[in-house]
Amino acid sequence: MKQLAIQTSKPYSWVPSLYLSESLPFSAVMLVSVIMFKEYGLTDTQITLYTGWLGLPWVIKPLWSPIIDGVWTKRWWILMTQFLMGIGLALVAFTLSADFWLQSALALFMLIAFASATHDISADGFYILGLSDHDQELYVGVRNTFYRIGMVIGQGGIVMLVGKMQEGLFGTSCSSVAASWSVAFLLLGAVMLLLGTYHTAMLPKVESDADEKEKSTNVLKDFYLTLKSFVTRPHIISALCFILLFRLPEGLLTKIVPLFLTRTTAEGGLALTDVDFGLIYGTLGVIGLLLGGIVGGWAVSRWGLKRCLWPLVLCITLPDAVYVYLSYCPTDNLWLVGTCVCVEQIGYGLGFAAYTLFLVTFSRGERSTSVFSICTAGQYLGGVMLPGMVSGLISDSLGYQQFFLLIMLLCLVTFAVTAFVKVER
Repeated sequence: MKQLAIQTSKPYSWVPSLYLSESLPFSAVMLVSVIMFKEYGLTDTQITLYTGWLGLPWVIKPLWSPIIDGVWTKRWWILMTQFLMGIGLALVAFTLSADFWLQSALALFMLIAFASATHDISADGFYILGLSDHDQELYVGVRNTFYRIGMVIGQGGIVMLVGKMQEGLFGTSCSSVAASWSVAFLLLGAVMLLLGTYHTAMLPKVESDADEKEKSTNVLKDFYLTLKSFVTRPHIISALCFILLFRLPEGLLTKIVPLFLTRTTAEGGLALTDVDFGLIYGTLGVIGLLLGGIVGGWAVSRWGLKRCLWPLVLCITLPDAVYVYLSYCPTDNLWLVGTCVCVEQIGYGLGFAAYTLFLVTFSRGERSTSVFSICTAGQYLGGVMLPGMVSGLISDSLGYQQFFLLIMLLCLVTFAVTAFVKVER
């Protein structure tokens, strides 16, 4: 596609808000919903299975990314999905008091998930089309920061708001579980609609009218060539094992840690309130994850992935032991819990930086953008969706103490795939 020479908006007027609108729906569907389902009385097995299935659109999004490239424009897809997600989140709010709340919430969450995955494809493509190579490098930190800010707003701010409402601090009318979560999702929906309205005015038109009418007639051929390019990459077997299994321990942890932190002591948890959870895990934890990612990226850029790989692998695995400690030595000391969570999240950020840079280097060459989308789909399948779906069943069967011990044992899988993967430099 051709890029227009004239742009009506400066990058700083749309890059931050674009990536904020990318992270808010993901946070609502995949993270905030975990706490909501827990407060509605669902078991760990049910919660992780349901929210695990909601991750399917992010796994299969490479299947329809060629359509987005060839039908209408990235700008059109961005605006359409933002308004659709805003309406969907608002509809969730209006169904949470109904008898069929679970069925309707899951259906709407799946709709939002497909729209969000489509928005991800469009936003990343628009970022490349709308910015010069220099500006892409200049704003990469901005986009990552505002993506994490969206996570803080969702997993931190929204959950804390719900906790405050349930404590009756904003009036008794919103103190019930259904009422407080309805307000939260109505607010998220309103924010997405406002972002869609803002972007209608501020997103530049970076594709020509001719491009707008262009249709993709070779979708299947393009996908075949991309898949062929992927499977013929050097050392594909070891790379594929690394992509699918590197994040296995973290994939199991991601859904269970919020439940462990907020379950009652009788259930084996730490009994954090929504307010405490939003502050510790949803805010400080996300900030720790961001800092770890920044430091990890800097380390790799200075010393190279090959030299940094094993130290960063140790960073993403060994801190998981903090949850073994907390499960065997439960405490109501929020400073101690917060420190443990931050240490683990910083380590996760460090290790994930190395993992992401491996995906980038592996994707370089022919059809690099499309190959990278397959890599990210693979890492989400093996590192988020499938482990997340079974993590609740395992924790319900073993209990939190044995579950976290199993996580430490499964770190050996991460070590094994790292030992066999080929890293050039």
